[in-house]
This record gives sequence, C-alpha cells and structure tokens, in this order.
Amino acid sequence: MTPREALHTYFGYNDFRPLQAEIIDSVLAGRDTLALMPTGGGKSICFQVPTLVMANKDPGKRLCLVITPLIALMKDQVENLQKRGIHAAAVYTGMSWDKQRVALDNCLYGPYHFLYCSPERLESEEFRKRLAQLPIGLLAVDEAHCISQWGYDFRPSYLNIAAVRELLPGVPVLALTATATPETIEDIQDKLGFEEHNVLRKSFHRENLVYVVRRTDNKPEQVAHILSRVPGSAIVYVRNRKRAQELAEWLNGHINDQMVNDKMVNFYHAGLTTQERNARQEAWKTGKTRVIVATNAFGMGIDKADVRLVIHVDLPNTIESYYQEAGRAGRDGLTAYAVLLFNEQEDKAKTKKRIIDTYPPKEFVEQVYHKTMDFLQIGAGSGLGHRFALHMDELCHVMKLPVIQAYSALHILTQAGYIDFEEEYETQPRVQIHVPRHELGDYNLSREQAELLDVLMRSYSGIYTDLQYVREADNKDTHQLLVSLAQRGIITYIPRSVGSSLYMTNEREAEIYLSPAIFEERRTRYVSKLNAMLEYAEQNQFCREQVLLAYFGENNAPICGQCDVCRNMH
Repeated sequence: MTPREALHTYFGYNDFRPLQAEIIDSVLAGRDTLALMPTGGGKSICFQVPTLVMANKDPGKRLCLVITPLIALMKDQVENLQKRGIHAAAVYTGMSWDKQRVALDNCLYGPYHFLYCSPERLESEEFRKRLAQLPIGLLAVDEAHCISQWGYDFRPSYLNIAAVRELLPGVPVLALTATATPETIEDIQDKLGFEEHNVLRKSFHRENLVYVVRRTDNKPEQVAHILSRVPGSAIVYVRNRKRAQELAEWLNGHINDQMVNDKMVNFYHAGLTTQERNARQEAWKTGKTRVIVATNAFGMGIDKADVRLVIHVDLPNTIESYYQEAGRAGRDGLTAYAVLLFNEQEDKAKTKKRIIDTYPPKEFVEQVYHKTMDFLQIGAGSGLGHRFALHMDELCHVMKLPVIQAYSALHILTQAGYIDFEEEYETQPRVQIHVPRHELGDYNLSREQAELLDVLMRSYSGIYTDLQYVREADNKDTHQLLVSLAQRGIITYIPRSVGSSLYMTNEREAEIYLSPAIFEERRTRYVSKLNAMLEYAEQNQFCREQVLLAYFGENNAPICGQCDVCRNMH
C-alpha cells in the first residue's frame, strides 16, 4: 500500500496538502523529522498515513504512539479514527489504572494502530514497561514546542520522551508544531535526540487570514461592533474567567442578531465542569452558539473549519500563542479575520503587572513552596510519589498568599523539578465502607443498595481499610446510590472531580535552590517575548503578516496587502 492509496482508502482524499507528502516520505525512510505546519495544515495525516502504510507491510510495526497534552484532541481523534474503521485508544491523566490496562492490552493483542497518551503518563515506570512490549513503529510528538525551555509553553513532562526513545530503539520520531522560532526549532531536535537535524516546514503565510490591530478605549463596544459587521462563527479571547463570563453576558444584551437563537454568545473556561465545557463546545461547533468568549483553555484540538473571526480583547503573552490562536480562524481557506484590540496606556500597564505576576521574586517562590507543604501537611523528607488535591483558594486564604502570583510560583517550582502542579486534574471516584457486612441488616437497605455494597465488597478487598478507586461510580444511577449510602454514614464517597493537584516528584526539602541563571534567563526571555507582542500591536508602519513571519524566521515575505497597515498605505 502506498501513502496515496492509504490516504484515499482510509480518509477519502485524492491528494495530499502541501508538505504532507514530503513529511510522510521522510518518516517512511526512518528519519527523525520535525514538521512545522500552521494550525489547520493537516498535521495528523502526517503520522496517520505512514503508520497505516507500515502496518500493512509489517505487523510488528503496526502501532503509532502519539504524545499530546490535549485530552480533547485525543478523544476527538480517537473517535474520528474509529468512525473510519481504524482502531485507536487513548491513555491520559485521570483514567483509572483498569481502563489504562484495557487500552494497553488492546494495543498489544488487538488490531490497533494508534495509542494516544499524555506526556505525564511517561513518568510511570509501569506504563513505560508496557510501552516496551508494544509493536510501536512510529513515535509522534504533537505540540513539540512544549519540550523546549525557551518555547512559549514549556512542559517539563515532555522531557520524559527522550527516555522513552531508549525503550524503542530504531523507532523514528515525528515532532509536530504550528509555532516555533529558529532557536526553539534547534532545541526541540536536541531534546528529542534526533540522529540528525531534519526540519520540514511550510510557510506560516495564511493568504486568507486578514490581520488587524484596532486601537480602542472601549473594548466591549468594539467587540460588539466587529461581531455585527463580520457574520459567522467567532471566538473572543480574554485573559481571565471572570472577564469571559461578564463579557459574554454583556454581549448577549448588546448585539441584535436575528439570524441566531437567544443564546448567541456563551463563555468557556477551565473552571466549568467537564459536562458544561463539553456542552458549550458542542453547541459552538454545531452552530447553536455563534460566539464563544473564552480563556486560552478553549480551541486547542477542536476541529472547526468555518471560524470567520478571532478577536483578542487582551494582549497575548507571546507572538507564538497569538499566531496559534488567531490561526483557528479560516481553516476552510475562505476569508477570515484575526483582530487584536489595543489600548496603549491600559495594555502597557497590564503588561508590566503581568511580568511581576508571572515571575515573582525568588524569595516569594521559596515561600510558596514551604507554605504549600505546610498546608498539605507534608513533612521534611516525605511526600515523594504522592499526589495531593490542592484547593488554591483555600491555600491562598489560609496562608495569606496573592492568588495569581501563587499560581505562577507553583508553575515555576514545576519547571524547576520540585513538584508537578496541574491546574486541571481529574480525580477518580473513591469509596470506603465503614459498616461491617454482618451489621448491614440493621440498616434497612433497599435491594439496589444491598446489591451495590455486595459488588463493592467482592471487587475491592481493601475497601474496609482505605478509600478505593471504583469504576462503578461512572454510572449515574450508581452515583446516586453511593450518595444515599454516604448520607447514612455507611460509606465515605468522594465523587469524580476536576481541580488542581500537586504531585511530589521529590521529597520535601528543607531548602530549595532556584538557579539565578535559569530563573533570570527565563524571566528575561518571557519579557522579551511579551515586548515582541507589544511591539507588534504598537507599530503601524510594517505589514502585520511580514512582522509575524519575520519573528518565525521568514525574513523575505511579501506584504500581505490586506492587513490594517497595508490598507492604510494605499
């Protein structure tokens, strides 16, 4: 089977998009490959097609391990592959070990071709042992810029990929990203242990995307004005959860649009429940909601081609993140607009505060470390390998810490390797039974309650002595039964939840050391990237797209002729 035959047979396309064929040929030749493709360029085809070709030739190389931090993307791609008759599985943080084991067994013994996993899974020695047994022929690393400490979204868990490569000798790696500076490109290849540097890139030029910076003293009014002028699906990005909700509610009362239902605008952020987020995302994807006002938690891994407009109300931290978020518009190739609203005095003041909030003094970071340990009651020399639920509001209230800077400090401590802090960690439901079996007859249990307790006692041997993770609670009716039993004191029941968590990668230390070189260098780079974003918004002499492309190393791009600067020139 040739790559073109696989493309047509499994995906129904007759030809590849630009650069896809070259990337696939490089992978099939066994070469480590870094592919730079803009958002919507068709990155997934670049590892899906060669995997299916290799599987057809050699069943011992039939599986592709795909590492991605985006759980939404995993679920979406697994579902899409299964609809096409291609077997795929996903393993990610928050799944019970039973479900992980089933997924891994399916990949070992079943006709599976794709296993998606989050980078955090690679920290588990048990998981790595299982990977070494699988018939893996290709390692695909999505959002590869996350491995670079100089990238805009560094994630320490990505550094585990190099160790996984040692378990998979001879298996090539395909690293994929939509945004990387020349420095980050070099760092990605070094960190992933490329045998030789090999970069294939598509120009970041998007001929159908119009970049606009609009100066305004009233950003909500300007958002309403733009939405009234540009029809179609839209994303409005803001920096915090409160602003997302307030702006969405304000827009619903100030936009007159007879073409959509009453809930024209909704908001989305990580503080919503999983069900709320899924429902709002689906309503927007299907057009029931026209506009979604969101923090940057929204949009990654969502396949929606007909977004006509992306508005940034607040200045992004980096040009990389701006380019990626703006690039979610116009993926169908039709004209779309990326609009950045800019208030020079206000945004410059916020930028200065953002630097202080994101990189507080080292002494403060050390203070947060020890106060968090005290709050979680982790003594010196203990805690290694344990995960703790961390209620940030309570931590900051009890320990008298500023919330935004405390979040930043925990992320800095994660990058320094002392802890692993996750803002969105899904905990599995847990149950402990307190009433001995022979006394249950005194409680006048319903038949359903008695049967459930019997199942739990037979299935979980330690359920009387400690809280046990129970898969049965995923069922809605079972959840209600567990709640009723907990209300009567028969059991302790901790339902599934999403919240912050802290994993101890080391024992608690009496003193921590943050290297001045690393700490200051990261802060300097952060300031530099923030200033580049500010300069992009401030300047009105050079073509917007030329400025963006030059940042990514494309120095000879022609003027776009359609951004606000180009239009003002004519």
